[in-house]
Amino acid sequence: MTRAQVLNQLVDLIVAIQLPHPTRVAIDGIDASGKTMLADELVEPISRRGRTVIRASIDGFHRPRAERYRRGKDSPEGYYYDSFDYNALRANLLGPLGLNGSRWHRRATFDYRTDSSIDSTGEQAAPDAILLFDGVFLLRPELRDLWDFSIFLHVDFKIAIARAVARDLADGRTSDEISARYRNRYVPGQQLYFGSAYPQSNANSIIENNDLENPRLEIKR
Repeated sequence: MTRAQVLNQLVDLIVAIQLPHPTRVAIDGIDASGKTMLADELVEPISRRGRTVIRASIDGFHRPRAERYRRGKDSPEGYYYDSFDYNALRANLLGPLGLNGSRWHRRATFDYRTDSSIDSTGEQAAPDAILLFDGVFLLRPELRDLWDFSIFLHVDFKIAIARAVARDLADGRTSDEISARYRNRYVPGQQLYFGSAYPQSNANSIIENNDLENPRLEIKR
């Protein structure tokens, strides 16, 4: 199946969901699995179907740096348990867009680059809007019931690390530094997630995304 075919099938599935509130779509997967790329690719074809797209990411719901790294910068436990503010995500975005929600929402509450809160009043969502939300750890138990459709991107860790090295070299780090960070913190943090939340079992669909040009889509429910 070509990438274009996978995208078309996903768009068909997502726009067919009929709810009395905006449709909240989770795009989950390990680091450097292609989550942001996929979410961005879905925006235009969904918009062409006449639906308003709300684009957001877990990156907008980080905890402060001191909390994220309180167990150490290389701690996988710190990565899994301390990285993100799920209460803020629920209160500001997923809850308002859900059943009986006000639809008045904020796409982000924290800027991890400046390590500071984002001061914004929010915006009103259309009743039939579609939220495309990408990020890691999205199918953990405290979030699982807040999604109306979920996509999990499966990528081998070895391939994901190679992609991360190619992407992150522009930040001024060496390939060895990037690889070490992934092997010490991100990969074992994801393994904690797999062992406790079973994301592939709980996702509505899985994309095998090792080959970006020829992904394989499995619709589960």
